[in-house]
Amino acid sequence: MAKDHLKVIAQPDQQVPVGSHKQRKRKVQVTWYLFLIPSFLGILLFLVYPIFESFRLSFYQSNGTIEKFIGLQNFQTVLTSQPFWNSVWNTFYIGIFQIAIAVPLGFIFASLINSTPKGKNFFKVIYFLPNVTSIVAAAMIFAFVLHPEMGIVNYALEAVGLPTSKWLSDPSSSKWAVILLAVWHWIGFIIIICLANLQAISPEMYEAAKIDGASGFQQWLFITIPNMGGTFAFLLITGWIGALQRFNEVYVLGGPSGSPARSIQTMGAFIYERGFTGFEFGIASAATYIMFMIILVFTFINLKVSKMKL
Repeated sequence: MAKDHLKVIAQPDQQVPVGSHKQRKRKVQVTWYLFLIPSFLGILLFLVYPIFESFRLSFYQSNGTIEKFIGLQNFQTVLTSQPFWNSVWNTFYIGIFQIAIAVPLGFIFASLINSTPKGKNFFKVIYFLPNVTSIVAAAMIFAFVLHPEMGIVNYALEAVGLPTSKWLSDPSSSKWAVILLAVWHWIGFIIIICLANLQAISPEMYEAAKIDGASGFQQWLFITIPNMGGTFAFLLITGWIGALQRFNEVYVLGGPSGSPARSIQTMGAFIYERGFTGFEFGIASAATYIMFMIILVFTFINLKVSKMKL
């Protein structure tokens, strides 16, 4: 009995059949794929389907219920529409000045924060707060702050003897009201991105520059700025994409027509006006794809200028 018991103990462990192991692994994989199905269906329903449906509608005259195939006529209508080209001009005007002001200003603030020995986290939070604020809520606050009669800005300008402005009531100044709002809302994001790159620059480069007698400004000019090229390229590309898609703030400040006198109507607002106010979904879809091509071209140009590969 003892010998038989020892033989049983000495026998190697029984191996699990290969087939059952593969079946168990396959069941686990199927389970994970089942969890992905709701997200996949959501992407198909709310992202992929609208893309193809809007492309189809761009070739139809449609009010949402009645459709008629008209070929490329919608594209011709959009490209010969004066309000559309006015919205393109407004979009580029606001976008150019927003980027030209916000990126350099955000980089300067990031450099100052990075050189501060204490309180960096405090300044990060303070400057990033506008970015986490809802753009709709921020636009409503700006509409009150820039009110020509009750606004705080005009009150402050009048108190120091400077000329006031009608801001959102005047077509000549309404664009700058949107630019101020865009810069205020976006600059916190720029500061955080620039700070991340600034802290990644090797301290040895600055130490070598100090040994060579370079001043702090020379180090910033010849070491910091050249090492920020990739970050500047990223900010320019994302800034342009966001600027060309601008809608929320101009809708709150001026409605779908971009009042006063369509002075702040952007391409996004033009698409909304034609689609959901005029019920011209074919024209709105065609304008959407024209805007997409404009964004694609400018993204390609930015990548080439920044010497980045697609």
